[in-house]
Amino acid sequence: MLATLRTSVIGLFLLLGWAAIAQADEHPYSLGTVWEVTYVQAKPGKFEDYMKFLSSTYTKEMDAAKAKGLVTSYKVLTVVDARDNEPDIILMVEHPKFAYLDTTLDQQDAMTKAIFGSLPKSDQASVDRESIRTLRGTLLTQEVKLK
Repeated sequence: MLATLRTSVIGLFLLLGWAAIAQADEHPYSLGTVWEVTYVQAKPGKFEDYMKFLSSTYTKEMDAAKAKGLVTSYKVLTVVDARDNEPDIILMVEHPKFAYLDTTLDQQDAMTKAIFGSLPKSDQASVDRESIRTLRGTLLTQEVKLK
């Protein structure tokens, strides 16, 4: 009986030890969604024109990507009192995971054609946007959820 009690106590200590080791190896966070953050500077006098693009074509693109599960949400932020050569618009697109980068060319082309009608029209729309805005960079980040 004493041997059984001793074995049980030793087993309990081993179990507690393993639990402590497992807990020590645990991260204090988990990985969340992926955020693509793009900085845009509207050209002088073109802020409203760029906002029209965002409220029409850009919204269609984002909604189509949401329907395909490639985008979770998106936001458009404006910067109050942006300094010279700094962005005055920030586009934030939330993706469920990095897998959104793995879409095939055929999938990308299908979405582009659905929005613009053809690939050449999409290319021309990109050229036209250059007259109303300047891209100032993009960050690809992943949310970290603290435990």
